[in-house]
Amino acid sequence: MSVAEYLINSLLGICVVFFALVLLIIIIMIMTKLKITDEPRRKKSAAPAAAAASAASAPAAEAVERPLAPGTAGDLKLYNTDPREAAMVMAIVADELQKPLNELRFISIRDITPEED
Repeated sequence: MSVAEYLINSLLGICVVFFALVLLIIIIMIMTKLKITDEPRRKKSAAPAAAAASAASAPAAEAVERPLAPGTAGDLKLYNTDPREAAMVMAIVADELQKPLNELRFISIRDITPEED
């Protein structure tokens, strides 16, 4: 193959990639305009579950779920540690990563102490 054929092949490959990217952008734009996302299904499935949960937990005032604050990432499970130590760990991690806490997601914090023989 000559240099010209290599250039034509590479140019054709680049055009195919850009065409695919433009097509993907158009599909995403159409989906956002038509609001074809997972959100409506979540709302539909969450509404009956929330109604059943509120009806079941109505007698117990402590069992009522509170809505999450804006920027929270959900529940945090603590294993063998108290909330104060967990807060310190989260603050140290956020400081080391130079990120605000609301951009981090902690799933669980476990106290790992070495076993004494």
